[in-house]
Amino acid sequence: MESPASTSPRGAGRYAPSPSGDLHLGNLRTAVVAWVLARASGRAFRMRVDDLDTARARPGVADRQLADLAAIGIDWDGEIMWESARSDAYAAAADRLADGGLVYECYCSRREIAEAARAPHSPPGAYPGTCRDLPDAERALRREALGPGRVPALRLRADVRELTVHDAVHGSYTGVVDDVVLRRGDGVWAYNLAVVVDDAGQDVDQVVRGEDLLPSTPRQAYLAALLGLPRPEYVHVPLAVNAAGERLAKRDGAVTLSDLAKEGTTTRSVVAQLVASLGGPPGADSVEALRGVVTADSLRSGPWIVA
Repeated sequence: MESPASTSPRGAGRYAPSPSGDLHLGNLRTAVVAWVLARASGRAFRMRVDDLDTARARPGVADRQLADLAAIGIDWDGEIMWESARSDAYAAAADRLADGGLVYECYCSRREIAEAARAPHSPPGAYPGTCRDLPDAERALRREALGPGRVPALRLRADVRELTVHDAVHGSYTGVVDDVVLRRGDGVWAYNLAVVVDDAGQDVDQVVRGEDLLPSTPRQAYLAALLGLPRPEYVHVPLAVNAAGERLAKRDGAVTLSDLAKEGTTTRSVVAQLVASLGGPPGADSVEALRGVVTADSLRSGPWIVA
């Protein structure tokens, strides 16, 4: 559901679903917040499909996601960006980093990374730097040993260990910056690089997404700075959880529009539920009712418990 391209000088917000499964109530709620904050501030609103990893993208899911977003009242400006068509842009960004000596090949498997020794206080999953300073002869041997269809992963040669960013909901946040993957060993460009390049490519200056992605933000802000790209405003939204406080998922029953419809719940009722969860006027069943209601302050109330 596209509206004419915006000419707003104030940048844009966006939503970027990954087509690995239908959107559940928590996903829809985050999309509503992103749309409301963009529209209320006079920004354009962009739609991007995070289908980089074609192995995880399921046929037809992206179309259902876009239809569900349109059904609850979300529109967007300009054409949809499909990340699977953006390889040239990611390669160009990686080349710019490589020209500055900021990229190196990595031959580690996930198991090797998991079992590698780390510096004290390094968080789980942070890359220990195994391939960072390998001699050329060792690199040649490791490259030759890669299996069929594999290429060396490309990693960023970071020169900081952490970075502080500001989030409109969570305030000052300091997180790890390690030698993040730019391109995986199967040749797929990595999320952290793609999101930075694509946000700039869509003039996005307000990034609204689930708070589970906050730990990745310092890495992305650092990458943006290295590429000479502006740092957007970050708004990380508290998640939807079940009665046990666990992140909402398909295991919790009917949590998607299609499954709820099978139980007799209308889309209009779902929208009313989303609006109520965000402090909208009693009985309102349009996302338009949330303009001026949803703010950074209003999002600090904690997770949404979906009973």
